[in-house]
Amino acid sequence: MPHFDESEVIRLSASPEGRQKIFPMIVDQYSKALYWKIRSIVLSHDDSDDVLQNTFLKAWKSLDSFQGKSKFSTWLYRIAINEALDFLRHKKTLALASADADLSVANRLLADEYFDGDRSQAILQEAIATLPEVQRTVFTLRYYDEMKYSEMSEVLGTSEGALKASYHIALQKITDYVKQHE
Repeated sequence: MPHFDESEVIRLSASPEGRQKIFPMIVDQYSKALYWKIRSIVLSHDDSDDVLQNTFLKAWKSLDSFQGKSKFSTWLYRIAINEALDFLRHKKTLALASADADLSVANRLLADEYFDGDRSQAILQEAIATLPEVQRTVFTLRYYDEMKYSEMSEVLGTSEGALKASYHIALQKITDYVKQHE
């Protein structure tokens, strides 16, 4: 897998030819990590694929505006997380009118052919899904990605103190939910 550094992205994204050259490397290098970050937010494989495509489309359209003020990976994560959250907001609006809106996250995950976890993992995902969007995002970035609060602060544009508080509140809510559904 070809790798590149931040300065190479800035240099190549300055011209149309350079963007054509660097973008396939960006997709190759970041697809897997972005997919799993998106999947931790939207849960469904198919939805994650759609959001990943939207993330790369948005990145492609904005690549020439990347100036290197943050790490390139941070910039991509910000796009992916925003796309995932926008997707959830849109889906929540549609789900209000949907007949299957009452299916639990755990049941949907267990029915998903790409989900390879057991019932307890499905309950954990259901607990995470009950969190408000910000707490869910902070929890998944910290717990699954082991992202430092300082980097999370860059991605989400929030203070480290607020992120720590959100994580600990989310952790308590998840613990309580899992205990109730054991």
